[in-house]
Amino acid sequence: MGRVLIAGTASLLICLFLAPKFIAFLRRREFGQQIRAEGPSGHQSKAGTPTMGGIIIFAAIAVPFLILTSGGWEEVGVFATAIACALLGFADDYVKIVRQRSLGLRARTKLAATALISIGLWWIATRKAGLPETVRLRFIDAEIYLGWLYPLFIFLVVAGTTSAVNLTDGLDGLAAGCAAIVLLAYVGITIAYGQKELALLSGCLAGACVGFLWFNSFPASIFMGDTGSLGLGGALAGVAVMTHTEILLILLGGIFVVEALSVLIQVVSFRLFRRRVFLMAPIHHHFELMQWSETKIILRFWIVALGCSAIGFTLYQSRIG
Repeated sequence: MGRVLIAGTASLLICLFLAPKFIAFLRRREFGQQIRAEGPSGHQSKAGTPTMGGIIIFAAIAVPFLILTSGGWEEVGVFATAIACALLGFADDYVKIVRQRSLGLRARTKLAATALISIGLWWIATRKAGLPETVRLRFIDAEIYLGWLYPLFIFLVVAGTTSAVNLTDGLDGLAAGCAAIVLLAYVGITIAYGQKELALLSGCLAGACVGFLWFNSFPASIFMGDTGSLGLGGALAGVAVMTHTEILLILLGGIFVVEALSVLIQVVSFRLFRRRVFLMAPIHHHFELMQWSETKIILRFWIVALGCSAIGFTLYQSRIG
């Protein structure tokens, strides 16, 4: 537990130290956020805010983790997945900045890269870490053997989680705060299950998210960009795979699921019935158009995220207790 606290605190402090210098560098290079024209009108004032803050997050994670870890395959698999997803996000951010538009890499490119990352995570999890190719249903205390379908399942977990975190990253501090809450739950889960090195990495991830919030909270001085959101999504997916909590992640990361479902519901409803369920999707934009203040939305979403993580952690504890 002491190493986890040290690692998490170190990540937090590194974030606090690096961010001002990195923000100044991004401002000099004019690496600012491109805002979608069809988004809420109030967001246009955020155009030009430095982005790619995920670089700070993962620099702050990497230093204490690489110094303190024993280098087991489980934590290496999660760290490699997170870095690979962050690099994919960095490429997406860079294309947006170079082309001066809100669209980055093609969807097919992202999908292909995510598939390769998922195969790598599957190979490390099953061939190196020795995990069974099963899905654990903790709600009914059962397991399902997937066999050759397991790589596809991992792909769905990675693609779904990275997309959900990316969609949540639409308000200042929303994704970073929710990710920190879920990762703190995973610190408890990995400690309870005796996966101390995964707890160390989860502590680094949570600490970096909290440190980043100092600059990303409303009004944000920097955005994490796809570098951060895809990287954190990859980290959550990796930890879920290595702890066999892929299904439980739906509850632990409930706020991310709600955000992703709101987009799916909106798209399906409009295509089938030409009607919108929400004023705008993802759902945090719906509340913005209902004239909720940005801080109210963020704080209430954090509360929901905390409740989901607490229920998920309690359920996990009841199944191993």
